Amino acid sequence: MNRFKKWFIVIIIILMLIAFDSSYDAVNLNNIAVVVAMAIDTSDDNALKVTFQFTKPSSVSDTGSTEDAPSIVNTIDASSISSAINIMNSYIGKELNLSHCKLIVFSEELAVQGISDEIFTLVNDNQVRPSTNIVISKCDAKSYIENSKPILEPLITKYYEVYANSNQFTGYATDATIGTFFNSLNCDYCEPYAILGGLNSVNNTSDTTINSQKDSDIKANDSPVSGELRSENSGLAVFKDDKLVGELNAIENLSFLCTRNDIEGFLVSVPNPESADEYIDIYLTPAKNCKISVSIVNGSPYVHLDYSFTGRIYSMTQDSDYLDAEKLQRISESCNSYLESTFSSYLYKTSKELNSDINGIGNYALSNFATIPEVQDYNWDAHYKDSFFDVNVESNVKSGFLLM
Repeated sequence: MNRFKKWFIVIIIILMLIAFDSSYDAVNLNNIAVVVAMAIDTSDDNALKVTFQFTKPSSVSDTGSTEDAPSIVNTIDASSISSAINIMNSYIGKELNLSHCKLIVFSEELAVQGISDEIFTLVNDNQVRPSTNIVISKCDAKSYIENSKPILEPLITKYYEVYANSNQFTGYATDATIGTFFNSLNCDYCEPYAILGGLNSVNNTSDTTINSQKDSDIKANDSPVSGELRSENSGLAVFKDDKLVGELNAIENLSFLCTRNDIEGFLVSVPNPESADEYIDIYLTPAKNCKISVSIVNGSPYVHLDYSFTGRIYSMTQDSDYLDAEKLQRISESCNSYLESTFSSYLYKTSKELNSDINGIGNYALSNFATIPEVQDYNWDAHYKDSFFDVNVESNVKSGFLLM
């Protein structure tokens, strides 16, 4: 019995050594090249121009502090993404690994033509994570990648992880992923969308001016920001099926997030009810989720949306009297009117101008039909452009934090 146990233990050890030896060879860092971002442009000589951004493992100094890990950018013209990966494998003598790819950028020119083939190819690769962000760049996708340099993060990978999170407290950008894009491509009642990216224009032109009262109208490639970081994300790229059909600016992107219930708080400048030429900055947080209901009236969708917010006044002057209940009520009414107009303009733009239901309002219309054949016969995709919207906003604005 003891002899049998000894042989059994020896066999187990041999099997474990074989298993670990093969797995070590498979994931050995010496054999792979870690891709942190991809950029895909159109090409004159071939179908695509694919750019890969690699990073070297961060080095550790004698003092124990971690130094910045430099990134490397290589570009290849190829007939497809798969072919580009294969050629790059041969060029660098390593196997590309996409499991840490944080960002995929498509140029605006390519997105207008349609990107379904590229999306399906990437999703079919089991190394590409559904949480990978997708950006549509108004400049060359390669230029966007080359100008994406972290200034507050030590590593480019960390920068790509956190840079899309500002949507939660500004509403000017959206955390759009390749997973949600793919799902929307296969959805009968919604349309895809992506982050709108570009290069800030202040570094390119000296005469760029933005009206401070229209800060919320900015979008990528057209912002008043200047600094070391030239790439920027602001607004939303709107798709019809797999083709880019338009773009939204910052305030329209905010409207998208509020309707989608995907924002924690945001700052808006609303007209001062006591002075037509002045604006009041108010920080709003959703009091409850947006409620959406859809009725079919004479064949056209009638959409009712209820929004609810609580707010704090941010902008102050020496003679501000924001403890007065009547004044706060007038400010709340001004805020309601401003947001109702803003949200309505956004919704009619997506329906009448772009004919793209990126908020998935069609899902709320299903209750009007008893069977699936009835839904299919109605064809929501063809009727969204005929929608009418009834928007109601209730906001309770309180005085600033200091006064409270």
